[in-house]
Amino acid sequence: MAKPNRFPDSAPNPMSCFTCQSRKQAEWCVLYDDDIALLDQVKVPKTYRPGQIIFAQGDPCKAIYCVESGTIALRKMDADGNSVLVRLAHAGQTLGYRSYFGQKEYEASAEVLEPGTVCLIEASALRGLLEQNPSLGLRFLEHMAQDLAHAEETILHNVSLPVRIRLVHLLLTLKDRFGNVDGEGNIIISLPMGRRDIAALLGTRPETLARTIHALETDEIARFSGRQVMIPDLDNLLDEIEPLGI
Repeated sequence: MAKPNRFPDSAPNPMSCFTCQSRKQAEWCVLYDDDIALLDQVKVPKTYRPGQIIFAQGDPCKAIYCVESGTIALRKMDADGNSVLVRLAHAGQTLGYRSYFGQKEYEASAEVLEPGTVCLIEASALRGLLEQNPSLGLRFLEHMAQDLAHAEETILHNVSLPVRIRLVHLLLTLKDRFGNVDGEGNIIISLPMGRRDIAALLGTRPETLARTIHALETDEIARFSGRQVMIPDLDNLLDEIEPLGI
């Protein structure tokens, strides 16, 4: 397999942080105008294509990255040297900040799944922003707490819920971002990842995922074709998890 390109192209006409919609969803929303003007000066926006690597696990943490658009896969190497998808990142999310605050190397690799723009903010520039506006540090602390709560919830789901329920829950989550309705009223989800990555997110083996997909198709809950999933009746999908209140 060809090695992913790690040299992205500079984004033309970069969007100002003053008008960036993603900033309102991120830690940067607490910045004052003077802070935003400084952020505008120090950030480096870059466009990425699918398959490109933003940073690699084990690289020195010299910057953090704010996702302006696109979908990013965070991957870690397991004990056997396999790349395992651990989570997805989208517009408004910041990458690499835990490594920065922990003074560690990047603990995961960030691979682009869908084309988009990501802004690089060097560690020295971030340090200046944190000194100028302490509220920014509190926002990152809140984000860390949310990440921890999400990780604990994921572990709980993986040890207590059947794979079928986990897969249905994931489909409902992906539907909101990657789903559309076709002319016949079916929901079509364009998956940003393959089945091996889905299995990794669900904490199961690809063989178990394959059997679960077959069961959902047999019960006419969903139909899978490559990276597309068709859901003929959303209520049937919701009925799978409604008793559990997920």
